[in-house]
Amino acid sequence: MSKPPLTPLLDTVPTPDKLRALPAAALRQVADELRAETIDAVSVTGGHLGAGLGVVELTVALHYVFDTPRDRLIWDVGHQAYPHKILTGRRDRIRTLRQPGGLSGFTKRDESDYDPFGTAHSSTSISAGLGMAVASDLSSDDNRVVAVIGDGSMSAGMAYEAMNNAGALGARLIVILNDNDMAIAPPTGAMSAYLARLVSSRTFLSLRDFGKQLARRLPKFMEIGAKRAEEFARGLAMGGTLFEELGFYYVGPIDGHNLDHLLPVLKNVRDAGHGPILVHVVTQKGKGYAPAEAAADKYHGVAKFDVITGKQAKPKANAPAYTRVFADSLIQHAAADDKVVAITAAMPSGTGLDQFGALFPDRTFDVGIAEQHAVTFAAGMATEGYKPFCAIYSTFLQRGYDQVVHDVALQKLPVRFPIDRAGLVGADGATHAGSFDLAFLGCLPHFVIMAPADEAELMHMVATSIAIDDRPSAFRFPRGEGVGVDLPLEGRPLEIGRGRIVREGSKIAILSLGTRLKAAIEAAETLDGYGLSTTVADARFMKPLDHDLIARLAREHEVLITIEEGSVGGFGSHVLQYLAEIGALDRGLKIRPMVLPDVFIDHGAPEAMYKAAGLDAAGIVRTAFAALGRAEALADASGLRA
Repeated sequence: MSKPPLTPLLDTVPTPDKLRALPAAALRQVADELRAETIDAVSVTGGHLGAGLGVVELTVALHYVFDTPRDRLIWDVGHQAYPHKILTGRRDRIRTLRQPGGLSGFTKRDESDYDPFGTAHSSTSISAGLGMAVASDLSSDDNRVVAVIGDGSMSAGMAYEAMNNAGALGARLIVILNDNDMAIAPPTGAMSAYLARLVSSRTFLSLRDFGKQLARRLPKFMEIGAKRAEEFARGLAMGGTLFEELGFYYVGPIDGHNLDHLLPVLKNVRDAGHGPILVHVVTQKGKGYAPAEAAADKYHGVAKFDVITGKQAKPKANAPAYTRVFADSLIQHAAADDKVVAITAAMPSGTGLDQFGALFPDRTFDVGIAEQHAVTFAAGMATEGYKPFCAIYSTFLQRGYDQVVHDVALQKLPVRFPIDRAGLVGADGATHAGSFDLAFLGCLPHFVIMAPADEAELMHMVATSIAIDDRPSAFRFPRGEGVGVDLPLEGRPLEIGRGRIVREGSKIAILSLGTRLKAAIEAAETLDGYGLSTTVADARFMKPLDHDLIARLAREHEVLITIEEGSVGGFGSHVLQYLAEIGALDRGLKIRPMVLPDVFIDHGAPEAMYKAAGLDAAGIVRTAFAALGRAEALADASGLRA
């Protein structure tokens, strides 16, 4: 185990006000020590590393130049904010990142005054920053607002909507484009840095504004010519025409790891008193840590690792991951059907579609961070007879909901939605939990909605969705490993709207949707030990419901418990609606829907989170005892939580 790094200068700057008291010449050492501290901290906890290493110098420069937290600093997504957290009074807790009760892996408003806006989904920073800037103007305040956004996040339409609005309003907003991959225009050393300092200076800004005012007083044909000449000249020097057309003053590109370049430019834009300004900063993801620089993903997300070797401590899987099972199954079907295509919104590896793309590059489409576009793009392909699988995490599918409703469901187009990261996701916490898809999809006409109990069932649901050619379908599955069942050679289409009985009983029925089935079976075995004969059923489908199965369970049992990995308004609500319609509730049936609690659940280990939510085997047992009024048994069962 490596020793913690020596950080004598960083030790003296627990907060940005202390940083601003240092001479500029000392900032290089602060940055080097901050990078070492970030690497060491993430080696203990795991988390997002590469993005944070890429913005170490930028983080130091921003807190040095701007009066944070009075000046608002917003990090888009927030996975690059670990160095920011170290500098803003949270260093003593940095080794609790993403741990139960510890620091969030993203920025969070109730964690620090230095986090003015909570993030975790991308491309929101410019909109939020514009709102803050306009509010500041309305209040006659003079604080600055800075939004740092990566080039990947700039692939989302929301970023351009915000920039278009900011340009029209002429708001005092500074956007830092952190270009760590796309390299819109590479920096050209000292000359580029000199030009960036020059064009960001108050003199140049004033001169340019004077030129614009003069051009407006010229005859129309001369005004147009002058404007084009100025744009052409600026384009030759540094690019940025797109941002200029959106109403931003463009500065850059500049080297994001050179403090001598960063500091004067940031000071200039801070003092400009101008409308919206975009500073184009080029950085290297994983900068300063050789294993990260050498890795294909630049150590974007890592498990605990050895600082010296970079080797990650990833446990050996006991069963294949659901994501891998989905990808392998889709590949198998695509080999036999050239109409099968795959679409992802900037998450090819997370959804398993990188494997699909390696074999079928012409049938794989990564549309960038643009979930709305991904959904309607899939709808367009479906109109032409293709079989699109639009693979989006549950938490991100929320961003394309209008398109799911209007462009897919309303038109009954057979778009298939593999929904990864369903339910609680562990260390990423509430922002990434797949809590709501059952509720927001279940209310839509025409949808077929499935949830596999294990990895073999997932294979069957891939096959089922391919066979559904007259309406949209979705199947949701969790992050992580399967339960270890034997896998079939290939998936087979299931009968639509038909569940299955897993074990027979007579007094209590547990109806599970999704991977809580294992907990349901464990609970049934415990209940049998108390003399409470228990049936367990796997619903398979939330929509359409298996009415025959539900009616039978209600008719033949005293208690019916439904359980799902989702919020209120999902599967259990649909079951209750049906039972009310057939009058089953009038006959004394005790029904208990078990769902995620009506709160946003912070990060932790997934099984511990389900236990705390009461959705484990012990929680099911307690629910059954409470429904029967078995107080003595309930007291006995209280120890089941331990």
